Amino acid sequence: MTKQWGPLTDYQWAAISPFFNLRRKRKHNLRKILDCILWLLRTGSQWRNIHPDWLPWQAVYYYFDQWKKANLFERINARLNQLDRQQQGREPLPSVLCIDTQSVKLSPMIYEHRGLDAHKLVNGRKRTFVVDTQGRLWVADIDAANRADGSLAVPLVQHILWRCGERLEKVFGDQAYNGVFAAELADWRIDFEKASRPESARGFVPIAKRWVVERSISWTNFFRRLVKDYEYTISSSVNWLYLANIQIMLQRIQHKNQT
Repeated sequence: MTKQWGPLTDYQWAAISPFFNLRRKRKHNLRKILDCILWLLRTGSQWRNIHPDWLPWQAVYYYFDQWKKANLFERINARLNQLDRQQQGREPLPSVLCIDTQSVKLSPMIYEHRGLDAHKLVNGRKRTFVVDTQGRLWVADIDAANRADGSLAVPLVQHILWRCGERLEKVFGDQAYNGVFAAELADWRIDFEKASRPESARGFVPIAKRWVVERSISWTNFFRRLVKDYEYTISSSVNWLYLANIQIMLQRIQHKNQT
């Protein structure tokens, strides 16, 4: 993963440009708009700090908001996941997923969907990540940090099925999901397997399957917009997560094409 922002290459733009209406005449170039959004994601800057020589920040925010409402980032994310899997010699859709959460602090003066995670002592929001066995993010959701992991995951089951289809056979998770979430999966004939470290273990112990989703969570540290939740709406927060995975997938696809 590259640690520095760079504008989209021709190959990367060609991979996602079919999702945009490029026939319509516009005042601003959509490729530059997306470059600005990805720059914000990487640097963590405010909208108003977009350099005026690039584009007006109001225009960049307008397109971000419109694409967010149209679920465009989620659809691009799913397509790039499929493309990357195919380049790795795999089926487009996964048969095994892993699920886990991350609690992050919430910016001051924002009270919507805020809560205290008593276990991690984090006053903010809780992110739910659903990834495949190579760490690609397929489904994400965000709510208050005081919510239980299992109850947060239950509404995602149908969304997971919609994204991954009938190929899905198993979901890995920790003890927190071995209740209502596992029961919901069972109704759809999907196996849930609890992955946890031995009770006798001390300190950090990498756990088979679970380390994959934990690694995906750690990738968010490369994007300063994600080290803390700055968004007033959880829909914006979720779409920044999809954009981070989009950036990672674009880098993978570019590297694969060059080799």
